[in-house]
Amino acid sequence: MRRVWLKRILPFLPYLFIFWFFMKCGEAFRIVPGRDITQKLLATLPSLGLSLGNPRLTMDIIDLSVGAVGTILIAIMLEVKKQNAKNWRKDIEYGSARWGTSEDIEPFVDPAPQNNIILTATESLTLNGRPKNPKHSRNKNVLIVGGSGSGKTRFFVKPNLMQLHSSYVVTDPKGQLIVETGRLLQKNGYEIKILNTIDFRRSMHYNPFAYIRSEKDILKLVNALILNTKGEGKQGEDFWVKAETLLYCALIGYIYYETAPADHHLNSLIDMLNAMEAREDNEDYKHAIDFLFEDLAARDPNHFAVRQYTKYKMAAGKTAKSILISCGARLAVFDIAEVRDLLSYDEMELDTIGDRKTALFIIISDTDDTFSFIVALMYSQLFDTLCAKADRNPNGRLKVHVRMLLDEFANIGQIPRFERLIATIRSREISACVVLQAQTQLKQLYKDAAEVIIGNMDSRIFLGGSEKTTLKDLTESLGKETVYMLNNGNSRGNSPSFSQNEQKVGRELMSVDELSVMDGDKCILQIRGVRPFLSAKYDITRHRNYRHLADANPKNAFDVAAYLSTRLKVNPDEDFTYMGFFADEEGQVLLNEDDYPEDLEPIAF
Repeated sequence: MRRVWLKRILPFLPYLFIFWFFMKCGEAFRIVPGRDITQKLLATLPSLGLSLGNPRLTMDIIDLSVGAVGTILIAIMLEVKKQNAKNWRKDIEYGSARWGTSEDIEPFVDPAPQNNIILTATESLTLNGRPKNPKHSRNKNVLIVGGSGSGKTRFFVKPNLMQLHSSYVVTDPKGQLIVETGRLLQKNGYEIKILNTIDFRRSMHYNPFAYIRSEKDILKLVNALILNTKGEGKQGEDFWVKAETLLYCALIGYIYYETAPADHHLNSLIDMLNAMEAREDNEDYKHAIDFLFEDLAARDPNHFAVRQYTKYKMAAGKTAKSILISCGARLAVFDIAEVRDLLSYDEMELDTIGDRKTALFIIISDTDDTFSFIVALMYSQLFDTLCAKADRNPNGRLKVHVRMLLDEFANIGQIPRFERLIATIRSREISACVVLQAQTQLKQLYKDAAEVIIGNMDSRIFLGGSEKTTLKDLTESLGKETVYMLNNGNSRGNSPSFSQNEQKVGRELMSVDELSVMDGDKCILQIRGVRPFLSAKYDITRHRNYRHLADANPKNAFDVAAYLSTRLKVNPDEDFTYMGFFADEEGQVLLNEDDYPEDLEPIAF
């Protein structure tokens, strides 16, 4: 409150001195003897020094009037000049762009290096989403663009994994990151999860059904499944897509609500589809699935699965047959035995990633997208599960910040509603780092929504490349600076002359051709509301945890096969014997059967 009053009062302080000066002028005029005004005016100047030598205010009405009139005239003159002032913008007439300095990034950096997101060799961003000064708050979403070989993994992904301040979900092309960083994470108490879509035998299991809680989750799962199994460049006619959606929702709803938990997996969906049949010449024909739904309708006519199946059954025999063929073709990949085994039960525990430090590595192929739909399904459910978990917490946030390091983002499939998720996850302690080879990859995958996604990335890093659209967009966003241009003229002949002309012009801070030949050890960082930075790429050998990586010592390599071999893999189709024990109130195990109380139940298995 005090600062507000000071801001209001300070602009008027100069007028007090102006009033005092004119008042002293009035006093000097008044004390000059005589009645002739001309003579008094001429004699005023010598007496002014005498008046100014006495700083006391006078209470004479003439002196006060002169002071007031003089102050008002000066105020009017200043206001007129202000209204007619020209905006010269000296030295920035054609643009004010410049490169950022250490003073520009300082308010956004945490004093403790381990609490920052590493961006470049000299710039970083605090992980704290609620800094003391709200104007320095930025979301932690980062867009990284760099051509092949520009060091996207080495200069950004690895350094941020070594920070160890969050849970991480990492897209790992070819499976090298888990080998190089897994031991470091494990030594620091991280729970490591692995989804391998290249070699299913070296993967933990993932079951999408494990994260269904309501009819909404069923519809989200179906939408993600259809969106990522449409084939290259195929959109599908709207009718067939909606018809498939009805059938999938009906079957998944039946599996989830009406079957045993051991049957809650996508393999049950494939088995039910295989049991269905449609005959063009006999529309009254009923197969086994029809009888299941008739029995369910008799028990619960308003059941979610029944209502979806009833809509599907409105199709004529020929249409129903076409729908089944379309479903079979879309889900043909689930006939592969390794895929069925991968999706048979769940070990991922996606809902716990925000509760304890976890590192989930999703290994994908950078040349084959056949199984990218599995990755897209997981990311879709991961975002929904974490957001729902955060919303259930009293403060609306996860206990542990979750960072999505989405390397080779264009190869993981399309995440439904990603443009909405990226705009809302900040408040829930979730952030996404999208890594691309060119911005056009994002536009090809998300069409018009690509601009929305880019707009919600407060930090952007360009590591180098030659894709024209990316370079052009970057040049425009960097802006123009004002520079001086010197023109020399030299005329030869009978009367030779030489002239020199200096003028101001505007030029791009960095032109397209300059970007295309940028040094390989340099990068450009842009943070919302801050001048761009031309900086060196981060040197991972300087990080305090570098010595624990396989890069520094091959002995630090993480043995994925050995890690997975020590984990119990339960096959739901096998029979197991459960062993229980009894304990007294103090927790001591009762080994003698005679000590077992008749009303005591086993407390652990």
